[in-house]
Amino acid sequence: MSHNNVLSEKCVNTIRTLSMDAVQAANSGHPGMPMGMADVAYVLWTKFLKHNPKNPSWFDRDRFILSAGHGSMLLYSLLHLTGYDLPLDELKNFRQLGSKTPGHPEFGHTPGVETTTGPLGQGFGTGVGMAMAEEFMAKTFNKQDYNLVDHFTYAIVSDGDLMEGISHEAASLAGHLKLSKLIYLYDSNRISIDGSTDLSFSDDTKKRFEAYGWDVQVIDGHSHSEIENAIKTAQQTDTPSLIECKTTIGFGSPNKEGTADSHGAPLGDEEIRLTKERFGMDPDKKFHIPDEVKKEMRKAVQRGNELETAWKSNLKEYQKVFPVDGVAFKKFVSRTLPDDWEQVLPKFETDPKGMATRKSSGVVLNSIAKHIFNLVGGSADLTGSNNTFLDGVDIYSSSNRSGRNLHYGVREHAMAAAMNGMALHGGIIPYGGTFLVFSDYNKPSIRIAALSKIPSIFVFTHDSIGLGEDGPTHQPIEHLAALRATPNVNVFRPADANETAHCWKAAIKTDDGPSLMVLTRQSLPTLDRTVLGDAAGAENGAYILKKETKENIDLILISTGSEVHIALDTSKLLEQKGYSVRVVSMPSMDLFEKAPAELRESVLPKDVTKRISIEAGATFGWHKWVGSNGIAIGIDQFGTSAPYEEAYDYFGLTPKKISQKALDLLS
Repeated sequence: MSHNNVLSEKCVNTIRTLSMDAVQAANSGHPGMPMGMADVAYVLWTKFLKHNPKNPSWFDRDRFILSAGHGSMLLYSLLHLTGYDLPLDELKNFRQLGSKTPGHPEFGHTPGVETTTGPLGQGFGTGVGMAMAEEFMAKTFNKQDYNLVDHFTYAIVSDGDLMEGISHEAASLAGHLKLSKLIYLYDSNRISIDGSTDLSFSDDTKKRFEAYGWDVQVIDGHSHSEIENAIKTAQQTDTPSLIECKTTIGFGSPNKEGTADSHGAPLGDEEIRLTKERFGMDPDKKFHIPDEVKKEMRKAVQRGNELETAWKSNLKEYQKVFPVDGVAFKKFVSRTLPDDWEQVLPKFETDPKGMATRKSSGVVLNSIAKHIFNLVGGSADLTGSNNTFLDGVDIYSSSNRSGRNLHYGVREHAMAAAMNGMALHGGIIPYGGTFLVFSDYNKPSIRIAALSKIPSIFVFTHDSIGLGEDGPTHQPIEHLAALRATPNVNVFRPADANETAHCWKAAIKTDDGPSLMVLTRQSLPTLDRTVLGDAAGAENGAYILKKETKENIDLILISTGSEVHIALDTSKLLEQKGYSVRVVSMPSMDLFEKAPAELRESVLPKDVTKRISIEAGATFGWHKWVGSNGIAIGIDQFGTSAPYEEAYDYFGLTPKKISQKALDLLS
């Protein structure tokens, strides 16, 4: 280890001892990583990081991600020491019920946490999206002498992050796009839970990242001068940067440094005492912060205020010189939608032949994108299939940062995490598409978006056995149920083109969680709204599509998406036999659950217990809506390769076969 000055060492060791004490008090956590990366984090936060502890949401701050989220006490220690609204008592309550210091960092829960991390690799991918957003906003708004957007995205990543598949996808994308404002500090301590990484990890990381197009430096992660010089170099590159910091996990612990024993368990009171003595600190003091350390670290408050004040002054002048762009910048950053955007939603004429909802989705998307200029997205190499391309708009690339069409390549994992990063960064409303069956590859990021209330919009097409000949590998079955089971996710499965428009409207307006558009490959009739319910009812989650023919309701058919027109045809067969049937379209169970009780009762009266749900997917979850006296018709096995009409008949999803089950229920 190279020599570092006395005060710097005292600051770094305070970060280490706060981390040790918190983990010990909780009797749970990961002390080794914070102890090993304290030097790197200290140099970054005190010499480079542009931030204002008194305003964690200042737009032009640098973004810092602790992708190795298990080392959360490193971040909490830094936040407290530099003056964020995170009192010392919160560190003492690490991992306890109701504290602001949960086991892994959570966005929106702890001031200064930029994204939720813990599932390894997620922070890595999210940072790529943040860097993409920074470049887009800079290109869109910066003028000569007015750099409103000029900041870096930093992350601390671990051996585990680099093992995860998402890191390969995200690193490849970042290198391809030449995201030069992206700097990752790799905690290369060669230890994982199982022991030495030699057990499972022998990549040549330097060659790997150089092959992706990154600049790579390898340094002593305990030498402040090497850390500082490496970050300065990284800031000047025209590619993403990886700084491999050779560190010792559990640094300073006499008996546990460099071992897996310090990774994921408290060091123990005696080992902490020995470590503090080794650092020249009082072993009897817990959560102790020397006055000179607090004074030094709290300089971040004044620096941050000065930086933000200068930026605000620049912004004020910008708004005078460029008033139109100034207004647009404010709207982009605050996610304020244009006043007239809802009026441009297309209205589709009745058409028995109709169109696939993936196609009508593309029409809607292009209509609103002409008014919402920060709607940015694409797909994972399925642009034509997902209908996600914005006509007349440039492609985002290493040479054109103002493009709004994104080509992610076959990188579903990275796409989803990058979308979250863009939304968290601010200024962009991101969407991204793939097939519904590949939502499995998006699921970790969808879960993070739900947990963190990130308004990413996912476009999932080819949503059922309706994709036909591609067969069971591509025919989603359990996916709708799994996605609906995720808290704080809005899943939309529209029945026709007009429902698709209103589902998009609801998705765009949602700012507290992800929205998932689930769309067909096959054409669906555009329903006659002069005789059927208004498609605007989709915004409530469910509505009466076709009223019953008599005062009393004999049966309610509930359906979504491509099975709604089947439900309508089924109701006609039953009406021919004298039954009074209501048809309910339920494009979003999630929104319907949130609707007022009176509305839910008006659509699904409790006293009508004979109900049938119809959906070409797993029946799991439908019994909540059909009840113990109802029937859930669906597919609880894998699909089959066949023309889609034959597949529907094979699985019993035809009006004739469904009506027979209905007659059995009604008899």
